[in-house]
Amino acid sequence: MKDSTKRRDYGTGKEALLRATVHVVAAKGLRGMTFRAVAEEAGVNNTLIAHHFGTRDKLLAAALEWSGRQSIAAADLSEYASDSDSYIQALLENILTTRSSEIFQYEMILEATRRPELQPAVQALYRRYVAALVPGLAPAGLVTDSSLGRAVFAALDGLMLQYLSAAITAEELIDALRSLRAVLPSGPR
Repeated sequence: MKDSTKRRDYGTGKEALLRATVHVVAAKGLRGMTFRAVAEEAGVNNTLIAHHFGTRDKLLAAALEWSGRQSIAAADLSEYASDSDSYIQALLENILTTRSSEIFQYEMILEATRRPELQPAVQALYRRYVAALVPGLAPAGLVTDSSLGRAVFAALDGLMLQYLSAAITAEELIDALRSLRAVLPSGPR
């Protein structure tokens, strides 16, 4: 059983359950995510989960939406427009502080390939990420349309997956991000 200090960190209500869901899935995978495991992680009775979300799929979809909002809020993409080194540093800090959230999102993305009912939540996640990315890059004339924004996000997404799976080191991630910045079209400065 988790100690009460850890449980207090999750907060209260629905958000505590969403945060606990993200952590359980990141640690145990989707097969290990049960109402009981989430309730234990959050330090609540598992009947609260059914009360707030009804089904496992509704809980997962809500946790995916919540974790995406948290990740977007934590990353200040506007930094990229004026100072790519600051952006790279902010991105690394974001990855390190939201590791569970990022792993959870990849678990959900892969699960959606097998379960079409989860695809709308994953599609919405990617739309939100691209929508957050494009305005952050536009002031420097880097990316002004959603097609290129999707391509840039796909590169960032792939690099993050490689980093989280230990396929590349932090130094290799930094080098790749700098290379990506160097090849992006830029407008007048």
